[in-house]
Amino acid sequence: MSVAVVIVNFRTAALVGKCLQALLSERARLPGMCAIIVDGGSNDGSAETLRKFLSQGQFREWTDLITLEVNGGFAFANNVALSSLLARRDPPEFIMLLNPDTVIEPQAVVILADYLRDNPTVAAVGSQLLEPDGTPTGSAFPFPNLRGEMARAARTDLIYRLLRARPPAYPPAQNDFEADWVTGASVMLRTAALRDSGLFDDGFFLYHEEIELMWRMRKSGWQIRHEPRSRVRHVGGAATGVHSRPLPGAKLPPRPAYWYESRRRFFSLTRGRFTAMTAVLSWGIGYAIFSLRRSLRMSRNLQLIEHELRDQLQHSFPWRADPPSPSIRSITTRDHLPMWMTSHD
Repeated sequence: MSVAVVIVNFRTAALVGKCLQALLSERARLPGMCAIIVDGGSNDGSAETLRKFLSQGQFREWTDLITLEVNGGFAFANNVALSSLLARRDPPEFIMLLNPDTVIEPQAVVILADYLRDNPTVAAVGSQLLEPDGTPTGSAFPFPNLRGEMARAARTDLIYRLLRARPPAYPPAQNDFEADWVTGASVMLRTAALRDSGLFDDGFFLYHEEIELMWRMRKSGWQIRHEPRSRVRHVGGAATGVHSRPLPGAKLPPRPAYWYESRRRFFSLTRGRFTAMTAVLSWGIGYAIFSLRRSLRMSRNLQLIEHELRDQLQHSFPWRADPPSPSIRSITTRDHLPMWMTSHD
């Protein structure tokens, strides 16, 4: 059983160092484990810092650094590493994607590797993410759908019950379970499933790319599982500034345009342009309910995202007539720019 870990860095070199330090004990249990760190065009000295850090004796033999000239996004950077690993004469059996702003707890990697070994129909298994204070946070999720979009925007339990909509995230559990998709911040993928389903779609810059990949994996007959015994502390938004933990009554800064564009692309690719349009309308109805309740002072303590309505209309609605086309690269593809850089949906 061989395992490779892929870490994509964008201006978080110090966090990558802490992440790798935590992996040392896992390598003692998985002697063949290696790691690839991809610097996604940070242009802030990260590549030089990482190169120096990885030259230390405890990291030199099992880590590699790939530096990219452009910030092509999460999907693109991971594809570069995945292609490199899968093209090897003796590719790893499993590949773990790990965010740089994570620190694993003991045996987190070993538990996932053992799980995939013991469950041959599972394509991806995800960890339980923890807030820095140890509180469990969302790690496994149902696929986005129309009812969920309306309920998510309305932010009231009554709408969830009336629509029979599933919550945005599965609640923390003691035992493993099947999920639609699991977080890409700490997930182990089966190499055979990647060969079967393809790599990430690089039409995504950031967000929703792992959801689309796991959609394809499930369509191909693979399972997606969550294993809560694998525990990983996560400082969300370290590179992007997009935080998800609720802060009652506080306003969060606007989400970047690419968050909305990625969600639109996911709906368009998986369910068609009409559903992508309907998803925005469903969200709008839910948001109207939320706004009414807020005007009646019934939801004053709920979290607000600045300019959310404006940005939904501007970036989530598929204004163009032509639907986006998939951009799933072959494992042998080299020297290209991601689709989102060369065309627009």
